[in-house]
Amino acid sequence: MLTLASKLKRDDGVRGPRASNPASDSTRRVSVRDKLLVKEVAELEANLPCTCKVNFPDPNKLHYFQLTVIPDEGYYQGGKFQFEIEVPDAYNMVPPKVKCLTRIWHPNITEMGEICLSAVPSLLSCANVETENSLEILSAPVSPLIQSIAWLQNGCAGGTGVIREMGSRSLLREHSIDGTGWAPTRTLKDVVWGLNSLFTDLLNFDDPLNIEAAEHHLRDKEDFRNKVEDYIKRYAR
Repeated sequence: MLTLASKLKRDDGVRGPRASNPASDSTRRVSVRDKLLVKEVAELEANLPCTCKVNFPDPNKLHYFQLTVIPDEGYYQGGKFQFEIEVPDAYNMVPPKVKCLTRIWHPNITEMGEICLSAVPSLLSCANVETENSLEILSAPVSPLIQSIAWLQNGCAGGTGVIREMGSRSLLREHSIDGTGWAPTRTLKDVVWGLNSLFTDLLNFDDPLNIEAAEHHLRDKEDFRNKVEDYIKRYAR
């Protein structure tokens, strides 16, 4: 973290008048992204949930990191669930890409790692949006935890969100029909808190991505719990 932050600070210090350079928009946007990430990563690490750990394989590449969520309550208590988060060059104008690396039996995560994070209808106000395997975080004037994760919701109770498969990665929706998709005001902290709450507040059986898991829970809750525990023993230790 400090390595990249020091480099950016040094680059700012030596910047001065120079001839125009036909640098591409992509190159300039990477610089903007990295500057944002220095601040956002510091904020994230200062406000990380006690059930989460982050790992940056390369401290000079803040745009790629892994998140481990270790739930301390509920169906998934005791498991260790790994997520991969990659921040594209055009961030923060476009959202991070997120994938679950741990095989899991979960109504809002497919066994291939695609993610759909829905709302608790009684706590969160819903917005009908179209998304592609998106991690969705909703807007809510409630507890600090919920406020931190809340901004966008796909198809909560009464909603009509649409999910389309698009490959191995999960992607926050960049645009939506009603303009309530990803916004530059969102941060990595919002994403991480949302993933953490996927195992508690935002666990949603009513609007599933993994329909088979949701139907399993509806049909036989005890057998659902047994399968969750079996997956934890096999894949999440």
